[in-house]
Amino acid sequence: MNALLTTLFKVARWVLGAVFVFSAVVKLIDPLGTAYKFQDYFDVLNITSLSAYALFFSVAWSVVELLIGINLLTGIRLKATLIVAALFMAVVTPLTAWIAIANPVSDCGCFGDALVIGNWTTFYKNIALSLLLVLLFFLYRHHAPRLDPKTELILMAYTLLSALIFAHLNYYYLPMIDFRPYRIGTYLPDKMVIPHGASSNEYSTTFILEKNGVRKTFSLSNYPDSTWTFVAQRSVLVKKGFTPAIQNFALHDEQMNDLTDSLLHLKHYLFLVIADHLNDMETNHLNALKSLQAYAQGYQYGFYLLTGSAEEDASAFLKKVEWQVPVLYADPITLKTMIRSNPGLMLLYNGTVINKWSNAELPMFRKSLNQNILLEMPSIPRYWEAIGFMLMYILLFWVIRFRLSNKKKKSNTSINRFYHTTNYSIK
Repeated sequence: MNALLTTLFKVARWVLGAVFVFSAVVKLIDPLGTAYKFQDYFDVLNITSLSAYALFFSVAWSVVELLIGINLLTGIRLKATLIVAALFMAVVTPLTAWIAIANPVSDCGCFGDALVIGNWTTFYKNIALSLLLVLLFFLYRHHAPRLDPKTELILMAYTLLSALIFAHLNYYYLPMIDFRPYRIGTYLPDKMVIPHGASSNEYSTTFILEKNGVRKTFSLSNYPDSTWTFVAQRSVLVKKGFTPAIQNFALHDEQMNDLTDSLLHLKHYLFLVIADHLNDMETNHLNALKSLQAYAQGYQYGFYLLTGSAEEDASAFLKKVEWQVPVLYADPITLKTMIRSNPGLMLLYNGTVINKWSNAELPMFRKSLNQNILLEMPSIPRYWEAIGFMLMYILLFWVIRFRLSNKKKKSNTSINRFYHTTNYSIK
């Protein structure tokens, strides 16, 4: 019986640990995306003063999740880890219950853009994890620690350092794995199409009207006469239809001319400098962008600045930095989704994403781009960097663990030999 309960305890902590690790890793891959989700929460909760620290909360939250997950998987500091996990779930479970009921955001962001689940599904998931946590507390007596406290602290410090380095690399050099629909190699028009015959979203619309100080709610079927005054309109999604991966992608110029279709079907290379808000745009590599613009113009490639800023703000910014560049305007949320850098650079050809660069790694071209667009794409997909980093982390984790464990065993053996020899000599 004890063996069965010990096995159940191990399986339960491995399952819970795996969920925490997955949740943490996908957030660390996209720390800026997680920061945007924190900003959404701060807006909804009316604590926008914390928005400036959203990136800190993003990384700190993900690191805590990772430490909980790794500790559960490997049995490190298990009692303390279970307490921290319980406190963690005590925060997120009521929060996700409120999100499921009030629906202030479309999804909680629990698994980033890697796995988007509904708000009620998220709440049920947290209930299941909480029950799993209760089971672990109940079966804790079946856990036998195998490492000494010093080794456990060293391994936790190693995990913390690795997580911070991983987050840093993904923040400054774009996410190693792009979970969004604008990833390299994507033909964007295909992601914007609704298939023929696909169902669309169905909404229930009600109207609040007032007459003689009395407000009533009506539907389209019983809409009253003109003696009633319109107050508000509410639409509730009753049946979700097909939703294309890319929505609200529209590019227009100062005259409000829609250039989306023409640019997505441009038969030559197109450089897009993407800055969701120009007031927040980093300008430390502005000269590199100007050089890229001169290069593009020399080979007659397209080159535009895409921004979500207002036209007057864009004009003031360009005048301030002395930059003459064609400007297109788009939804800032769409631009944040396109690239996790402000500014970032995207290279397109006939609507296909050829490459993307962050502000920290802008390219330099000295000759014309190859007509074979495949040769201009990265030769090694960036997700291999993430895989390599994680494999290296796992390898070094176990190397450190085994070396410290063996060192401890040798030390204990030497001590035992010393006492054995001393006792023998005294006799």
